[in-house]
Amino acid sequence: MTLPPDEDLMLQVRDGAGETLGVLFDRYQTPLFNFYAKLTGDRTLSEDLVQEVFLRILKYRQSYRPGTPFRAWVYQIARNARIDHFRKFPPQTALEPEMLPPVLPTDSAQEQQEVELLQRALQQLPEQKREILLLCRFQELKYEEIAALLGCELNTVRTRIHRALQDLRKAFHQLARGTMLKKTEAAAVENIPPRGGRHEV
Repeated sequence: MTLPPDEDLMLQVRDGAGETLGVLFDRYQTPLFNFYAKLTGDRTLSEDLVQEVFLRILKYRQSYRPGTPFRAWVYQIARNARIDHFRKFPPQTALEPEMLPPVLPTDSAQEQQEVELLQRALQQLPEQKREILLLCRFQELKYEEIAALLGCELNTVRTRIHRALQDLRKAFHQLARGTMLKKTEAAAVENIPPRGGRHEV
């Protein structure tokens, strides 16, 4: 059985079939939560913002136009919901990488560490660069959709993504070097011989 596309479901919601919103919720709840969590570093706030998005979809359903890609439309609502929230409640605490959602289990400890480093590197980027990378790489929006979201030219989106990726790589490599240095220092401390300069038998 072929599932109806998001756009058809949204048209049903617009025409009064409120129960259809549950299908869209199931499809977008996790992606939206991950988007907010990586952007804000706050799980509770992310859950609240996801709820706000779907309340707004219901409230502004009549503004949805046939032919509009639903994904781009819903992320526009998501961006506005976050902006409105921080306008009312300016952030008081710095982002903490450990507040991010847990990474998926991997077979390799090294892969796990790299994912954690990548998340920490992402948190070090300015918000605008972090957001555009999340939209492009994690939410898989097309460049055209991002350009419409941000209200800028397609070439501007390409340039911003390119620069954000450069900064992300730089932050990642700095963190990776720092992690290696700590491991080396820890190993050196473990190998310090006992007092007297001789290893006891």
